[in-house]
Amino acid sequence: MTILSQTDPLAATVRIASSGLQAQGTRLRVIAENIANADSTAATAGGDPYRRKTISFDTAMDRASGSEVVKVKQIGRDRSDFQLVFDPSHPAADDKGYVKRPNVQPLIEMMDMREASRSFEASVNVIEQSRSMMGRMIDLLRG
Repeated sequence: MTILSQTDPLAATVRIASSGLQAQGTRLRVIAENIANADSTAATAGGDPYRRKTISFDTAMDRASGSEVVKVKQIGRDRSDFQLVFDPSHPAADDKGYVKRPNVQPLIEMMDMREASRSFEASVNVIEQSRSMMGRMIDLLRG
């Protein structure tokens, strides 16, 4: 016998928070990849370096609980211009001596990482509170 059904509000809350954890976890991985490649250059002269990745979210209906959850809609590429740095001795320099640098701005990535971390932490707190409420409800039913 199960105490909580799939349509129970606490179970739905946990499903929603779990989807937030998954989405923010993916966001953190994308941000980490951007930071790791912030200094990458092209492998060939005049080639394009690493292009910053972006992430967008969407909602989806969770049929089991009847609630809307968050999901990753798309991982795309930032189409902003690359930075040009004059360095004729660099192996990736073009015929004019310029090297294309990634369009990653570490400060922006760090701010995004902080926001994603806080969202992740908020989802963890929701799950912990839901678990606590479920435990108290079970105690009341026993008692």
